[in-house]
Amino acid sequence: MRFSSLEIKNFRNFENIKIQLDNRNVCFGLNDVGKSNLMYALRMLLDKDVRKNNCVESDYYQHNISNPIEMVLGLDLSDEDNLDTEKLRAKIKGNMLSSENILYIKLIANYNETELSGNPELFWGGDLNNLFPMNSKGISYDIDAVFNVVYIDSYVDMYKLFAKNAKRLISCTENDKTALEKIDKSIKELNENIAILSGVQNLETEISNRIKQYRSEKIEVQIKSEIAVKELFSNIIPYLKAVDDDNLYPTAGDGSKKLIAYALFDIIATNIKESKINLFFVEEPENHLHKSIQVALSKILFNNDGYEYLFVTTHSSYILHEMDDVNLIRLYKDCRNECFAHSVVYKLPTQYQDLKKVLNERFTEALFVNKVLLVEGISEKLLFNRILQYLNPSYEAQGGFILVVDGIGFSIYYDFLTKLGIKVFVKTDNDLQYNPSKSKYNCLGLSRCNKMLGKELFSTLTTDKDSVEEKRKIYNENIDKLNEIRETHQIFLSRCDLENDLDEAIHTELAQYTKMDHPVEYLQKSKKYNMACLVNSLSKEVCAKIAKHYNFQCLKEFLA
Repeated sequence: MRFSSLEIKNFRNFENIKIQLDNRNVCFGLNDVGKSNLMYALRMLLDKDVRKNNCVESDYYQHNISNPIEMVLGLDLSDEDNLDTEKLRAKIKGNMLSSENILYIKLIANYNETELSGNPELFWGGDLNNLFPMNSKGISYDIDAVFNVVYIDSYVDMYKLFAKNAKRLISCTENDKTALEKIDKSIKELNENIAILSGVQNLETEISNRIKQYRSEKIEVQIKSEIAVKELFSNIIPYLKAVDDDNLYPTAGDGSKKLIAYALFDIIATNIKESKINLFFVEEPENHLHKSIQVALSKILFNNDGYEYLFVTTHSSYILHEMDDVNLIRLYKDCRNECFAHSVVYKLPTQYQDLKKVLNERFTEALFVNKVLLVEGISEKLLFNRILQYLNPSYEAQGGFILVVDGIGFSIYYDFLTKLGIKVFVKTDNDLQYNPSKSKYNCLGLSRCNKMLGKELFSTLTTDKDSVEEKRKIYNENIDKLNEIRETHQIFLSRCDLENDLDEAIHTELAQYTKMDHPVEYLQKSKKYNMACLVNSLSKEVCAKIAKHYNFQCLKEFLA
């Protein structure tokens, strides 16, 4: 079984939205774009505890109660050997042909003005144009016998969760009979000792005498330990204990409570895994957690087979540290406040498996912004950040971000980020690399552009020599196409490299700063350190001059 698609109409902030799904999904975006609404829509389709609340007027898009709320979920059941597929096909029976591979589950909620609510009704089948009413009994539908929805909100209460499920979590066997008898005896002795306390006896008498003034029955009040009245396990809670320390400490920290809560959810879900399909909905798990705990939680969510069907909303890049083979869903609004979505399956390329942590860390930082400038290394970031801060000190707060590629191919970032609807700008060097098999130099910069564009726009990809003059010659020979991709794809190839391009833009200023006739040599020696020193000396006027130059037009476009 594989989640494949979701369509929502006339629900909350979604007028009409279509989203591609997978079995592990991460939904992200700025505040108030509808992440929680998307999760709620899925839960309404799949969870009777949400569905039973019906739909109120504010659930309808712009309060348009004349049209129904409609939701359609697609599930791919083409893998016939999958146990979860078997569970679904067994339940749907004749409502879906064996030749049909996509199961559609549709919810319709027509607003009833007499009852002031909309009652959700479910339909399903393998033909979207010919769905069948789903069998129901009370508030439960057939689908509720198949799916177990586990919803974990951002402020999950570990104590309530434990108390609610303690009896289910702790199952006693015949071997525990002796221990249970000892517990009963201890509880009896506890209450006998409580009963002989003078303070308890006095309080019991005072309460009983006052009650007698209002009621004629011969009754009296006794004060007991709750353990004696309630079930044994309703009064136990988890404590923390260090391995070499006999003391117990309350689980007061949010990090500890949250990790224990996730462990409890996992145990509860595992206990019913054979009979039902577990679906996990997790909202903003990063709340109140230090980044190290967020990374630990990321390992739980993305490296644990128990979370096979997972939907997560988050604002944190640390929660995505361990992600691989997940569907990324970016929600955003346009200038008219209309909500849209882009989704793409992110699977770590084989060649980057050993760099998973590095790649994920950099990539996920870029997911939470509106536009990204991809650069070669730290020297570019130092210089460009200085210039952008002068031109617009709020560029980061407005959703701009500089991402250092640093040896990892531009194309992987460019491809995924553009598919998510994030505007991507690229500044890359016009590199040449010797190819001994051909005794020529490969034009890496042009090849890099071809790869990002997904087509062979540049055909001459080798040259006979490597020099600054040769790089500029190659650039000038291709300038029309290079200007075209600047305008249409925001890919800016350097005429040569950062240092030589900068020298073209502000040679006089560089010579004055370095006290050298050839400042490029200075900048290319101890690159990071010397660039950092240069950046600290640049005035606002010099930064403006750099940004106006053709070689650094990417900065002007990035701020537009």
